[in-house]
Amino acid sequence: MADRRALLVPGRGYDSRAPLFAYVGEALRRLGFEVHEVTWQVPRDLRIDRAPEWVAEQVTPVLDGVDLMVGKSLGSFATPLAADRGVRAVWLTPLLNNPDVVEGLGRASAPCLLVGGTADPAWQGETARRLSPHVLEVPDADHSMLVPGPLARSAEALGRVCDAVEDFVT
Repeated sequence: MADRRALLVPGRGYDSRAPLFAYVGEALRRLGFEVHEVTWQVPRDLRIDRAPEWVAEQVTPVLDGVDLMVGKSLGSFATPLAADRGVRAVWLTPLLNNPDVVEGLGRASAPCLLVGGTADPAWQGETARRLSPHVLEVPDADHSMLVPGPLARSAEALGRVCDAVEDFVT
């Protein structure tokens, strides 16, 4: 059994089967993490002002023993939980345009890696660099970390994300 436990916290429509989570999860397994995945059915009418509370209700019951949180988009509303528990985290396309997410990141005592793309309206590179020394910003990547042009460019971006995660956790 692995001696480290990672928790994957999905986005609204981006679960652990999607490319970022599939590859990051595999990277973590290869580094000796036991990987657990939060699964949820996001209410269609979930308002952004209710999202922090809703995410906390979903994530809090499964936080015991977690050494690393990996959250995507909507999952970045778990930043206060990571901060409160002193848990290292990787935030994939965090909602840096939301004050609740930024506040949670600002309170973090454990290191966090922030990953985003310049074509994502929720990403704010300057804010990311202010909040953490661990930042991967991919030029032209959108909220799914896809870049325009040949698909190989998006696969390359995914590889860069995996490299950054592996470097961050080792």
